[in-house]
Amino acid sequence: MKNLMAGRPYCISPLASEIRAEGRVQGRAQGRAQGRAEDILLVLSGRGIRTTNAVSRRITACLDAELLRQWLIRAIHATTAEEIFGEEPSADRPSWTHP
Repeated sequence: MKNLMAGRPYCISPLASEIRAEGRVQGRAQGRAQGRAEDILLVLSGRGIRTTNAVSRRITACLDAELLRQWLIRAIHATTAEEIFGEEPSADRPSWTHP
């Protein structure tokens, strides 16, 4: 099939171009979210804070750039991985406040 198309001029419709551009934008956004999630896990690990599989999955599944930014900031001060989500600490864990 590729050889059949080799001699023909290649045209892309405006709609196809728009769809491809949207796909590139979405791909870049997903890449940034993945990088931010990796940063969060790196900060937690570097601070000696263990993460459960559930916490790691929740972080890596998130595509909301602003939420990931908030979690990254919280990871700098958190004493447990769960604290980055802004959930209330349990009675046996110390509480902390947001910067």
